[in-house]
Amino acid sequence: MSTTALDPGSADRGVPARPAGGANARRSGRMRRAARRRRYLANAGAGLLSAMILVWTVTPIYNMIMVALTPEGEVFSEHLWPASASAFSFWIVLDQGYWYLEHFWHQFGNSLFIAGMVTLLVLTVGSLTSFSVARMRIRSGWLITNAALLTYVIPASFLAIPFYLIMNHYGLNNNPWSVIAALVTFATPYAIFIFQEYGRSIPLELDESARIDGASPLQIYLKIYLPLMAPALVAVGTYALLLAWNEYLYQFLLLSNKESMTVPVALAQFLNSDVAPWNYMMATAIIYALPPIATYYAFRRRMSSGLTMGGVKG
Repeated sequence: MSTTALDPGSADRGVPARPAGGANARRSGRMRRAARRRRYLANAGAGLLSAMILVWTVTPIYNMIMVALTPEGEVFSEHLWPASASAFSFWIVLDQGYWYLEHFWHQFGNSLFIAGMVTLLVLTVGSLTSFSVARMRIRSGWLITNAALLTYVIPASFLAIPFYLIMNHYGLNNNPWSVIAALVTFATPYAIFIFQEYGRSIPLELDESARIDGASPLQIYLKIYLPLMAPALVAVGTYALLLAWNEYLYQFLLLSNKESMTVPVALAQFLNSDVAPWNYMMATAIIYALPPIATYYAFRRRMSSGLTMGGVKG
């Protein structure tokens, strides 16, 4: 006996019986085609938006490279690519062959020193603070972290002139440590916040077991806390490094002579010339951008895991 469902009412109309499943199959086919069209349109829209964002992002970088490869007299030509592209501008920068670049490597070293010390001090102060508050259970420790975060209530640019006056009073003008002090002040609250949130994923039982075995707080900090905090340390360290590397306002205010200034401040001096050498400026900017780019891509996986606070689960 057949179990095929028949179209209701077909016998009354005097027409041959037709399986009711045919209408359902056509309906489901139309739904699948409509879903494919929607998916295709969504993918096409996402691809178009991605292409627009990519062009918007890459165009300034392309212009920097194009200007750096263009001879000095052809910078403002209307060509999409220089007719006689040359890497001569990069050689001028590396050889310090232009009078604005006569201290380039010294200024590059100043940038490295400031970025390195800011990164080291932010990691040290931030990790010690979060360890003391969260792991050592200091009484009213939350006041320390909340007070640190309150520094973000006032924009850093509003504090530039007071900070300049303080450093001038203590004779720290044209001293890299004045810039280091300012940047560590602004970056440490963020470091404390990230370390505290990430540290919640590290079980306190590890500390208690270490204490039972006779470990001191310093040993717990060095041998247990810091190794487990490695992703967060990389994330915050990269943030502090990029903050110090790209800082301009405080470096401009506090470092004024050519021996003490950094590359960002020195780059701004190119605009003081009657005929700004744009090709040398862009070549300098590209060379200066290489260390942070290399740092980011070297640690990007650990940095993302640190920012998402996906640490050890208890």
